Amino acid sequence: MKLINHILILIQLTSTKGEICNFASKNNLQYRFLFFLLLIPLGLCAQNKKIRVESERNLIDEEKYPGAFIFLKVNKQVYFEHEGIDVWCDKAIFYQEENFFKAYGNVRMKQGDTVNMRSAYAEYNGNTKFAFASDEVVLTTPSNKLTTDSLFFDRVQQKAFYRSGGTVKDTASTITSIRGTYEMEKEKYAFRQNVKVTNPDYNIDTDILDFYTENGHAYLYEPSTVTTENGKVYCEKGFFDTRTNFGYFIKNSRVDYEQRTLYGDSIFFDQNQNFASATNNIEIIDTVNKTKVYGHYAEVYKLKDSVIITKNPWVASFQENDSIFIASDTMMITGEPEKRIVRAFPDARLYKSDLSGKADSIHSSEITGYTKLITRPVLWSSNGQITGDTIKLISNVETEKLDSLKVYYNSFMVQKDTIEGFNQVKGKELIGLFEDNKIKEATFIKNAESLYYTRNDEGELIGIDKTLSASLKMEFSDQEVTDVYYYNKASGKTYPENELPPNARTLKGMIWRGDELIDSKEDLFTNRPTYVLPIIKGTEDIEAKDRISKPFYKQKDLNPKSNLKTETKDSILEAKRQEKLKVIKPKMRIKGIEND
Repeated sequence: MKLINHILILIQLTSTKGEICNFASKNNLQYRFLFFLLLIPLGLCAQNKKIRVESERNLIDEEKYPGAFIFLKVNKQVYFEHEGIDVWCDKAIFYQEENFFKAYGNVRMKQGDTVNMRSAYAEYNGNTKFAFASDEVVLTTPSNKLTTDSLFFDRVQQKAFYRSGGTVKDTASTITSIRGTYEMEKEKYAFRQNVKVTNPDYNIDTDILDFYTENGHAYLYEPSTVTTENGKVYCEKGFFDTRTNFGYFIKNSRVDYEQRTLYGDSIFFDQNQNFASATNNIEIIDTVNKTKVYGHYAEVYKLKDSVIITKNPWVASFQENDSIFIASDTMMITGEPEKRIVRAFPDARLYKSDLSGKADSIHSSEITGYTKLITRPVLWSSNGQITGDTIKLISNVETEKLDSLKVYYNSFMVQKDTIEGFNQVKGKELIGLFEDNKIKEATFIKNAESLYYTRNDEGELIGIDKTLSASLKMEFSDQEVTDVYYYNKASGKTYPENELPPNARTLKGMIWRGDELIDSKEDLFTNRPTYVLPIIKGTEDIEAKDRISKPFYKQKDLNPKSNLKTETKDSILEAKRQEKLKVIKPKMRIKGIEND
């Protein structure tokens, strides 16, 4: 070994170019002999897969760098080549026997057309094809650019790794994280710990993100948020296309808009169209109108302020210490906040603690306070029933209390007698007034008729009263009729029970619909279709070993003279502990509205 070192020193002193490979071309027997002696130990033959070097100046400092060459830039940078990788630098320490070098100053490492890396310092082990770079490292590929303080590069696995913070820029987004791994063959980044994606149209925050640079696909794991100008998406597992700005989210997923939150077992989100759809166990909370909507499929159109819900949808609306529930086969909610319109159809049903009803469709408007029951409508209150062609409930928009009632055409009010039969009133139209959400009076207009079972205080039947008039007014107290007033040519008679046959004890057109009575919230869902909910499919679960990105190199990959050391056990455990900390806390679903 000493002999070889002396020979190398002699070469250094006599060389004019400083290129070891050029000694063989000298027309000097001494140089030829020295070159022959050095050929094998220097390992310049390609079949030995040794690093090749070119330099304008070289030195030897046995005291400081024993067994190494020191190469320096004069006009051209020092150049290394090894099996498809090229390295340029201003200064290098080359341990030729160990096939290892350290590069300093304006370092550039290039692998074909796929990798171009710049840094202030780098080192390379030719035996393991392992490289390390530090200080202002920039790794450029055809689709992105990575900037970091230090980078590890395994050419065998074609992987690069950073552990002290990095920034990746592609054509659409900028991604930062504490740790990250880039798999070049898959064109995939595995970002870990405090991951943030910044884009003009959205931001993504998470702790685990896999990103494919070729198509811009991002896979989210653990609590994650996608924030846009118009809303925010939360999930604990999902997918987002950063090129087209749409995503698919599962596991505790939700979309938060300004006054509306959408939950579902799975959510599809299109940022460009401001559209979201949810599948299975959906819930929509409207904080402005104090409403909650449920179902198993929903579509939200943000720009149109509209929602469509199917598969047994129902809505709960909180009003004056009570809740109104509406259910149907399909439901549409449209309009700006405080101007919402709810359309429920078909087989629409309504329930309130003191009022219920059903119709083919129900139309409810926040701005007018109107709730219309259209096509075969019916209302029940206490033991009474109201029917007609169309029923309109009118609420006071300020107090949110029920104000009045209008029934158009063929209006009927029917109440079961305490013992037998039905007390009935009919007319062309009906106008009812409410006080404290209880009916106070009802007026039948045009062609009014009534039929009442008259009883004494003991409940014995006195007779059956039948009266005709142009109109009539009924007054109520605690849901019971207290007075009846007939107007304009009223005519009537009280018949003894035996003088009025059973077929004459029903006014024409009267139909009792007690078997359809909605007596509880559960009745909103009786005899409705049952749905087999689809199985939610999504991205594969990330394996446990991939949840924490850590250096893929081992001590055997490093040269003993490397500046790089493997992480200690304590530092790895600390990294794992940090990974488990949840940066983003999941937002819990709001509890049900009172009395729902």
